[in-house]
Amino acid sequence: MENQRLGRLVLVIFPLQGHTTPMLQLGTFLHSKGFAITVAHTRFNPPNPSKYPHFTFLLLSDKLTESYTPATLNFYDLESITRNCDLPLQEFLELQTQTADSQVVGIIFDSIMSFAATVADHFKIPRLVFMTSSAGFDRAFWAFPRLLAEGYLPFQDSMLHELVPQESPLRFKDLPVYKQNIEETLKLIDYGRNLKNFSAIILNTIDCLEQSSLFQLRQHYKVPVFPIGPLSKVAPALSTSFLEEETSCITWLNDQPAKSVLYVSKGSLAISDEKELTETFWGLANSDQPFLWVVRPGSVSGSEWTEVLPKDFKEIVRERGLIVKWAPQKEVLAHSAVGGFWTHCGWNSSMESLCEGVPMISSPQFFDQKVIARYITHVWKVGFELDGVLERGDVDKSIRRLMTGREGNEVRQRAIELKHMINVSTLEGGSSYNSLNDLTEFLLAKNVQKQ
Repeated sequence: MENQRLGRLVLVIFPLQGHTTPMLQLGTFLHSKGFAITVAHTRFNPPNPSKYPHFTFLLLSDKLTESYTPATLNFYDLESITRNCDLPLQEFLELQTQTADSQVVGIIFDSIMSFAATVADHFKIPRLVFMTSSAGFDRAFWAFPRLLAEGYLPFQDSMLHELVPQESPLRFKDLPVYKQNIEETLKLIDYGRNLKNFSAIILNTIDCLEQSSLFQLRQHYKVPVFPIGPLSKVAPALSTSFLEEETSCITWLNDQPAKSVLYVSKGSLAISDEKELTETFWGLANSDQPFLWVVRPGSVSGSEWTEVLPKDFKEIVRERGLIVKWAPQKEVLAHSAVGGFWTHCGWNSSMESLCEGVPMISSPQFFDQKVIARYITHVWKVGFELDGVLERGDVDKSIRRLMTGREGNEVRQRAIELKHMINVSTLEGGSSYNSLNDLTEFLLAKNVQKQ
């Protein structure tokens, strides 16, 4: 598998689920085009090499403390990664320059792993940044310096529901800002201001979804931009889940009526308290709607799993509800029984839902999720917002609104229309199909120039 004819690409991944999955999918596509692939990763949440025998893997020593988990990531961790991971990457590239076979022709790095751009510059290798969230999120991100200069940051609580000047449809509450920690907000702004050192931008998005934001990104960065999504459709990879998937839930779904089930999952990082879990349960139970609910072990503060729920919760919901520790999400969303998705609005989850024409209830928690949720509800209009402190009455009402109400039928129809538009984009002549070919040609042209 290593005698790929077009040279080697190094993919530098960041160890969160939402970052690892699309990068490995991108690597799978580029390998199919003839590139050899090396995946550079930290020791936390490493990819499983046995699932990718056609890749080689490079461990980057980040020197973070043993107590570190990706859920606790902060800017000091980013600084540690930037300080320590560049040396092993440099050493690898130094060795590769001495090898005639499979020369490195480009580095594709997660936008958080920006040290890779500096290393690539040293070796005069093209460096492409892979932005694993939406174009709308990046647009909000690079607006921070302007908002700071104009005195909008930090914003007051009275401004939460006001539209951000020049950033419609975002309200101040939708900005990916650490409101409770101004120091980290300022660090975030500085990080965004300095992130410009690349040859091109790759995004796991689609022109029909984010045409305006993509146009503004091109105007801002002045480099080629390749919207190549949805990677889950274009280059499906083997499961990259960090948690074991309970595939038995598919058997349960097989027994449910078409479009009747609400799938509930808050992603791989979200943490709830006991009250939120209890209110969610009673909202689901009172809605009289079938549901498949993912509750990660350890995701409820002070609990191992679901022990805070009523002891007779299974008798309360009977065959109408199923709680699992983790689900094969792509397969679930593609199932004919699923008619709605209550989501944290991570970009991968949102894209997977859009690809299957499944409307959403949005409950964002932090960072890019707030931006994405706003686009889901007010731009693409394929879902409803359920934000703030959860109460069982609001949960019940939102579920009925999506699954059985007139408004739910309208957003479901809109979601189906978007699904068809996304499918067209991946066909020959479609925008994503063309963008993938353009990316391949870009890498080949850079390779010729290097030689």
